[in-house]
Amino acid sequence: MSTARIPSGEELRWITERAVADIIPRDEFMTALTSGRALRLKMGFDPSAPDLTLGHAVGLRKLRQFQDLGHTIVVIVGDWTARIGDPSGQSKTRPMLSAEQVKENAETYLRQFSKIVDRELTEIRWQSEWFDEFTLTTIVNLAAKFTVAQMLERGDFKERFEGQKPIGIHELFYPLLQAYDSVAVKADVEFGGTDQTFNLMVGRQLQPEFRQNPQAVFTVPLLVGTDGVKMSKSQENYVALDEPPREMYGKLMSITDALVGDYFELLTDVPHDDVAVIRKAVAEGGIGARDAKMRLAREIVSQFHGPEAAEEAGDEFRRVFSKREAPAEALDLLVPFHGAAGVEIELTEAFVSAGVASSKSEVRRLVSQGAVEVNGTPVESARVTVGRNTVIRVGKHRFVRIVDSDSGSGAEG
Repeated sequence: MSTARIPSGEELRWITERAVADIIPRDEFMTALTSGRALRLKMGFDPSAPDLTLGHAVGLRKLRQFQDLGHTIVVIVGDWTARIGDPSGQSKTRPMLSAEQVKENAETYLRQFSKIVDRELTEIRWQSEWFDEFTLTTIVNLAAKFTVAQMLERGDFKERFEGQKPIGIHELFYPLLQAYDSVAVKADVEFGGTDQTFNLMVGRQLQPEFRQNPQAVFTVPLLVGTDGVKMSKSQENYVALDEPPREMYGKLMSITDALVGDYFELLTDVPHDDVAVIRKAVAEGGIGARDAKMRLAREIVSQFHGPEAAEEAGDEFRRVFSKREAPAEALDLLVPFHGAAGVEIELTEAFVSAGVASSKSEVRRLVSQGAVEVNGTPVESARVTVGRNTVIRVGKHRFVRIVDSDSGSGAEG
């Protein structure tokens, strides 16, 4: 039997309280953790999109803490459950994916989660290892272990059922298949966000049916998006683990003040006492809130890109946003001036042709939202007058520098 290091009292409190929502049952888990036996800690990922975000990092950071003690992390790649969606379109969070899409996304997942956990010490399992062998008889026998009433206790199923919105029968298999993953890998503990509690508990209920001890359930809080609402790629309020340093730094500086303390709590190892001081400084506003965000951005960028990249990103942010200088990575937009000091351009056409925006409607939307600035001043129309070296900010993190195409130079004329 493999062994793990038993944490000290202070370390035990840190691991089981910091960035933790619930442990079910807590006493059983604590007994196992202090037994010295290496536990099998399971966490599943449905590769429904190519990016892992800081939201995923909350659970992965927790797994790394246990990995450092000598416990075994078992990562399940949900190459089967990612293909279970809602073809009626009622549940937009569960798109149906092809096997090719799943494989492509999974490959990027495996590369990204290695930024946090030690991949060499991680057991990576694909659901197809066991589900490819399933027969119709196996599926029916598995389904017979639960009732429809039990499945309708899950929040999203219950809401759709009461709202008379379609629920595909195949969707009811999702919790069952995730639960069977725990049986397949003999999980001692399963980790997930609080939105996964139901599915994790199904695994705990299923294991005794296969003569296994029921797994403990370990949930972490959900990290909300940079704007304070649910993190979503469609809302563009997330920070990807693969984000370039400057982009990551800038997005973290854009979070609402109310989130700063929670981001420190869930994504960093900054001591509790320091976080309390930071929360107080942010609540008081002013320079204290700004400095707290800059420390947060530096802490997180350092985790994924190193201290040097974090310092460079911070310097660039201060140069662009504090001193109102042009960013080093601004896109040059060639405009013919024909000797004039300034010319009028149509931003919708210019941005789309230059690849700054995907469509004219996107440009018009950004302008209407006050998200386009010319030399630091928001514009109200897509037709603007620019000069040589004019800097246009598009959204939060995209910049365009106007260059005279006649001279090929950005010098003032």
